[in-house]
Amino acid sequence: MGSITLNKVSKTFGEATVIPSIDLEIHDGEFVVFVGPSGCGKSTLLRLIAGLEDTSGGRILIDGKDVTGNAPAERGLAMVFQSYALYPHMSVRNNIAFPLKMAKLDKAAIDKKVEDAARVLNLTDYLERRPSQLSGGQRQRVAIGRAIVREPSAFLFDEPLSNLDAALRGTMRLEISELHNTLKTTMIYVTHDQVEAMTMADKIVVLNRGNIEQVGSPLDLYRTPRNLFVAGFIGSPRMNLIQGEIAKGHGAHTIGVRPEHIDLSTSAGAWRGTVGVAEHLGSDTFLHVTADGIGTLTARVGGDLPVRHGDQVYLTPQEGRIHRFDDKGMAIK
Repeated sequence: MGSITLNKVSKTFGEATVIPSIDLEIHDGEFVVFVGPSGCGKSTLLRLIAGLEDTSGGRILIDGKDVTGNAPAERGLAMVFQSYALYPHMSVRNNIAFPLKMAKLDKAAIDKKVEDAARVLNLTDYLERRPSQLSGGQRQRVAIGRAIVREPSAFLFDEPLSNLDAALRGTMRLEISELHNTLKTTMIYVTHDQVEAMTMADKIVVLNRGNIEQVGSPLDLYRTPRNLFVAGFIGSPRMNLIQGEIAKGHGAHTIGVRPEHIDLSTSAGAWRGTVGVAEHLGSDTFLHVTADGIGTLTARVGGDLPVRHGDQVYLTPQEGRIHRFDDKGMAIK
């Protein structure tokens, strides 16, 4: 079991309030991602759950048991950090086995757990190597293996892919998602990268200045952001946000249109504009268009669209895909 409940959890450092007051329910077996900009409190919240920081108020429950005052080792959780924190003089086998040796398990039990974890993580052929002989992705898998053998109630990942290059990040995203499907264990994953959040999570928690802005599935947040912050943060490229007379014409203070929900034509449309930078990515092209009376908008179009810098184009938002927000930044139903 690995359900985690936060009940009015808060954290202050001196006079600075980092987490004002948070209520959150994480169900057993969920893959939950905390996402938000730097300084939003996501890592602090993870450390509060782990017991690495003391709460200033509220309660933390794991499987219904209040663990607010418990030491990290008493919470049944395993944490995987941004830095691999491996012992360089030890083999992969001994690095993975280390927490089991500390718990004084017998050698046969340790060997079985290590070999099982290595098989799941495709590390069997590397058990006798040292960390310096491994790639960054392999070292991260060793760190995850060290967490797996403890058979925790939940895994806590604190930006574990930040030190990897783009290709490895993509590979490790898939591997961690596959690991979750195999183990069926609760996982909480912290990242500032909304692409990681969208591709990995069952449930996303969007944080801003210590507050929860919205909780929901990736598609819930993409389709129905509850406010401007979530609308601007979720989605890549970012949602186009437009104010002024155009927004008023749609009954809103601000309207939002995602780049992929704008139709582009060279002959006619709602908004006329001039093509600026075009980012060609192969299957897609992101066009940055200066629209008359609006400003710069981004449109996502097919990769083979024959337009150039300085061309005149017309943009038309897809009516059913326009998001409307009031003057407080909240979504209008």
